[in-house]
Amino acid sequence: MSSGKTSAVAKKGGAQDAGNGARHPNNLKFTKEQEFEALRSMLLIRRFEEKAGQLYGMGVIGGFCHLYIGQEAVVVGVQMSLKQGDQIITSYRDHGHMIAAGMDPKGVMAELTGRRSGYSKGKGGSMHMFSKEKNFYGGHGIVGAQVPLGTGLAFANRYRGNDSVSIAYFGDGAANQGQVYESFNMAELWKLPVIYVIENNRYAMGTSVSRSSAQTDFSKRGISFNIPGEQVDGMDVRAVKAAADKAVQWCREGNGPFILEMQTYRYRGHSMSDPAKYRTREEVEKVRHDQDPIEQVRARLLDAKISEADLKSIDAEVRDIVNAAADFAQHDPEPEISELYTDIYR
Repeated sequence: MSSGKTSAVAKKGGAQDAGNGARHPNNLKFTKEQEFEALRSMLLIRRFEEKAGQLYGMGVIGGFCHLYIGQEAVVVGVQMSLKQGDQIITSYRDHGHMIAAGMDPKGVMAELTGRRSGYSKGKGGSMHMFSKEKNFYGGHGIVGAQVPLGTGLAFANRYRGNDSVSIAYFGDGAANQGQVYESFNMAELWKLPVIYVIENNRYAMGTSVSRSSAQTDFSKRGISFNIPGEQVDGMDVRAVKAAADKAVQWCREGNGPFILEMQTYRYRGHSMSDPAKYRTREEVEKVRHDQDPIEQVRARLLDAKISEADLKSIDAEVRDIVNAAADFAQHDPEPEISELYTDIYR
């Protein structure tokens, strides 16, 4: 393995470089088919999130809404390493994970608008969607709550004797939660097949990691539990898949948990109500210009003599899917009042 640095991000309040210390395998190559797959998946997530932000601004979507714009390479790259039966669980910044897992954009958008055809029948909203068919276990609003649950999924896999792997996503803010370390201890003690993917987007809810974390290398958070970890350039989908391949193999072979710190960046605020005044506009624009995960793939495809028209056709196809989902979500009926009393504990 060789180490390297991506372009530095302008600092404000002690923010780290966006690619500082990220490890890059020497052979980061995709086939043309993989590049197209990654481009389409990341574009679908970004266009969906842009539309969700638009509908939120119009008052069509209410409640909380946390967008994934800028972080698309993380979930797309990891998903490319998984197989049928592997499970994923994440926090409230979850729309991208749902779409990467193959959930229908219409059902996701309908849940955002509180409609009958939503994945939680209009009762969960942005932060609480599930799909047993796609092995997607949420969407969790409590910071860090998904980590012990994802560890429990891995325990179930070990108990059943299958070779499925659980992926538990959480952010740099959640990485300081006590339940995370209880989960680490249990996972290593019982050699559970779980990959902890820390999506380090630098600011948690609005405080830079250098001001909130004594150890800013999150790949080292498992050292005292003997859990191996690796820093990854989370803005490069190829680096993400290469690291995920390694971690998945580690888990499938019965070696226990693995930590992947994805060094990524969110372009929008923590949520739709966050003006993100803790960083400069120049910082965000520099990351967009130097490291955007979608533009990296587009540039490689153009270098491979793929025409601009072909790439625009993919974007047009994705926009049609997202527009259809938005239209469906605004015209789907609201749930019946009786739905309030279903799927609850008494």
